[in-house]
Amino acid sequence: MKQIMARKNAKHILLPSVRCSSALLVYAKLTDNPADELVAVLNANRTAHKSSSLADNPGLACIALQYIKAYQGDCEAVGGSDAKKPPDSEFAQTFAPYCGVDASTLSPITGRFLGCQSKYVQPSEAFSMLIKNEKSLEILYNKNQTEIGAAVTGIDGGAPYFWCVLLSNGKHNSSFVLEDGVAKISRPGCFSGANDDCSGADGPSPFGHKWVYAITAFIAVGYAFGL
Repeated sequence: MKQIMARKNAKHILLPSVRCSSALLVYAKLTDNPADELVAVLNANRTAHKSSSLADNPGLACIALQYIKAYQGDCEAVGGSDAKKPPDSEFAQTFAPYCGVDASTLSPITGRFLGCQSKYVQPSEAFSMLIKNEKSLEILYNKNQTEIGAAVTGIDGGAPYFWCVLLSNGKHNSSFVLEDGVAKISRPGCFSGANDDCSGADGPSPFGHKWVYAITAFIAVGYAFGL
């Protein structure tokens, strides 16, 4: 398989907390980066269930974006009986160098939530579809998780839309370390933790203020795997 942003105009959105049949609604001050918003939703749910917030690591988040791009727009490879994932060797050989992450600082990937759909939805809606069963919740609330990185992108600025969240138990400030201190910006796409204005593409994009309120069939899978 080939190799395959946003602290401006802060706003408030409603964050859902999902635990099977129950829900908790809280407010949080967020940015216009959909990947940052998704991280905020995930952390709000962790803290609501007595787990600490995860550190938003831009190096890990940039890798999450490259992880998405490895699928080359193939939604069918994301879930179901034909689900695939990039080889673990790609993290050190391709993803880390592309993002400017020091490969020697890579830590184990202890959880992954990945989804693909034909139309764009808000981060809070993406959360509800990514975290949809007990196994997903178990991974999210695991107290051994320490860091998170999220990414979202369309293909060539349009559908399909991929969401990816990577979790790690790495040590804060010493894992997924950026060689130049700043993650390399990659277009199209947004990733969390990067102090960059994110439009998601080099042209008109749904990643700005005009959200598309449409939910279609969504393929999502969340499970733990080693690097």
